[in-house]
Amino acid sequence: MRDFTNRLDVRKAFEPNAAVTDNTAKVSTIADLAGWDGCTLAMITGTDADADATFAVTFDEGSAANLSDAAAVATGNLLIGTLAGAGFTFADDYEVRKIGYKGNKRYVRATVTPSANTGNFFLAGLWILHGGRYGPPAFPS
Repeated sequence: MRDFTNRLDVRKAFEPNAAVTDNTAKVSTIADLAGWDGCTLAMITGTDADADATFAVTFDEGSAANLSDAAAVATGNLLIGTLAGAGFTFADDYEVRKIGYKGNKRYVRATVTPSANTGNFFLAGLWILHGGRYGPPAFPS
């Protein structure tokens, strides 16, 4: 079957907005995986004006809608890819990163935390939910 569109849904994770000019973490929206087998976080960077900044990615999972029970995702077999591979540095202008989640918790959230950032840093991202169990998602997402 060539129709992949009806087997996934796309939701906002990181809105494109004003640059981060310090070490303030960017926290994604919470993805609700009810009815889905897993998700992928896709991120794209803009220009980073800093010369030594790094950006670490972390993933939280939980059963509460507000993730008040959030716990770091075990890096074993619940993630598709690595947190290190999803991170980036000042040299990664206009690059795309992805990391997947296939755990059994209903809610997930990602955080991108800068270190040594004093320049302008831009980030945008999407949740791609896949393995829908109940038919095609509504359009638009």
